[in-house]
Amino acid sequence: MSSDRPDYQVFCGLDVGKDGHHATALNPAGRRLHDAPLPNDEARLIELFDRLARHGRVLVVVDQPASIGALSVAVARAQGHDVAYLPGLAMRRIADLHPGQAKTDARDAHVIADAARTMPHTLRRVDVGEEALAELEVLIGFDDDLAGEATRISNRIRGLLTQIHPAAERVLGPRVAHPAVLELLSRFGGPTGLRQAGHRRLTSTAVKHGPRIGQQLVIDLLTALDQQTVTVPGAAAAETVLPKLADSLRTVLAQRAELAVQVEERLDAHPLARVLTSMPGIGVRTAARILLEVGDGSAFPTSGHLAAYAGLAPVTRRSGSSIRGEHPPKGGNKNLKRAFFLAAFASLADSNSRAYYDRKRAEGKRHNAALICLARRRCDVLHAMLRNRATYQPRPATAA
Repeated sequence: MSSDRPDYQVFCGLDVGKDGHHATALNPAGRRLHDAPLPNDEARLIELFDRLARHGRVLVVVDQPASIGALSVAVARAQGHDVAYLPGLAMRRIADLHPGQAKTDARDAHVIADAARTMPHTLRRVDVGEEALAELEVLIGFDDDLAGEATRISNRIRGLLTQIHPAAERVLGPRVAHPAVLELLSRFGGPTGLRQAGHRRLTSTAVKHGPRIGQQLVIDLLTALDQQTVTVPGAAAAETVLPKLADSLRTVLAQRAELAVQVEERLDAHPLARVLTSMPGIGVRTAARILLEVGDGSAFPTSGHLAAYAGLAPVTRRSGSSIRGEHPPKGGNKNLKRAFFLAAFASLADSNSRAYYDRKRAEGKRHNAALICLARRRCDVLHAMLRNRATYQPRPATAA
């Protein structure tokens, strides 16, 4: 954004809100050209941008490019204006440089506009104008909600099983999302219903929905059921609740599977999809999340900038001779950091990634610390891939 700064004659900061925004516009010298509430209405947005355009080239900066700020971004782009995004953490830190402690929409809009005028390096590009990214953001957001719901239901099922029959939970709990386990719980309920179903019915049901694990699953389950003879209070109610929970979890998982197909279709429409998914450990959902958070990567001059934004770069803490060393960062983009971490874990099946991970474990690092190191190394590779628009090229394992 900094290279475009001399061309801008107006820096318009929008503190966006659900019903209305506050707009503050500054010229390069810092003089206010506009400072007033702005309804979240297309006609009023067009009127403001057209009036500001009389002073010259306009840069519109928002504090939230999606959801409540999406209309402002779309209207600004349709009018031919450049749009940027000031992250919330940067905005809060910049606000401390301004006098006063008040927290108002007018002050926040001024902080945004002044940051665009004086500190363009703090801005990020807004890519929601691309149709593929806009649709991906909606689908991935819904998928995140479904993932949270699936985790909640899974934990509820495991909690009930632990309460009434711990031995059965040790068999079914780790595989609670498997179709065979869900079908057993849905058809026969809890431990009492499973025991009454008998070996033959359990086996036919489990093998139908899990050919590879069905028989062994039933053997382990019946062995676990025989380990407890007493009936725990609440078991009867659990027998009626567990089938409903299993059906709910199956529905959520089916929705996620259907959504994954839609995400893949939208992702294929983006030119960087092939670049991202060529890297070991990066699947459809992870690629979509990375694409949403970093765009084409041009906002990050080096891989170090990308790693710092993702919260993967270690932070040096030094105070005289008493406090030294590097520590894991506490900030960063949580969604991006999680995507890099999960991708690093999934890449352990790759020989190069496994060799690097094993080397870090041999140095004494724990599992999570070694994965963070691997994610940081992969961040360098991913940045180069995005910069060169090149797919992943594996190196011999000995080079790692």
